[in-house]
Amino acid sequence: MRSRTAFMLAAALLAAAPAAAQDFKPVDVTLGGGVTFPSSKVRDHLGDGYNINFGATFNVSPVIGIEALYSFNGLGEKRISIPVSPTPNATAIPTDFFGSMNMQYGTVALVARAPSGGVRPYGLAGMGVYYRPIEVTTPGVGFVPGYCDPYWYYCVPGGFVPVDNVVGERSSTDFGMVFGGGLTFAEHFYVELRYHYIWGPKFDASAVGGSATANANGQFMPLTFGFRF
Repeated sequence: MRSRTAFMLAAALLAAAPAAAQDFKPVDVTLGGGVTFPSSKVRDHLGDGYNINFGATFNVSPVIGIEALYSFNGLGEKRISIPVSPTPNATAIPTDFFGSMNMQYGTVALVARAPSGGVRPYGLAGMGVYYRPIEVTTPGVGFVPGYCDPYWYYCVPGGFVPVDNVVGERSSTDFGMVFGGGLTFAEHFYVELRYHYIWGPKFDASAVGGSATANANGQFMPLTFGFRF
């Protein structure tokens, strides 16, 4: 009688075990995309863009995981007007310059989440390496001779056409940190918001009338929607 009672008690405990523990997966793969917002001073120099993410979370338990993530972010152009003159003493004319950047990074973060439920909140914190190339252009006019290429859908007799003059191209690879959180719905769909802070290089701005030093620290907030497998 006692053995039968013990067996029934063990069966009841197993039946009452959380679904998250029974469905525990060692690895989750994520694929998502969304909108990236520059923040703080960065917003004065770069426009909003998009992000595409691919990652994997190695689950230590139903509550704790270690995430490795790669993200590509295309950021929009930002127009800045700078006085330009043909010679140092000539009258300067306000001229439009445009800066555009794409940002790629890889991060490793510790993830803490609710162990079960139809809607599971989670938070994360980690570090990463960020690659940020930027191109600065200004509009101009150039002469194009007659040319025809059907694969480019381009055929012109020749003449003056608007062009973008590349003023400069630079890039920087730096360390940064990430904090964020989100919600997972029905185990497969998620929405999240992250904050990235990047330590960029420093520049001496005193030669152009600025402060003694200026830095290229980055601050970005990607909002992402995606799927978890």
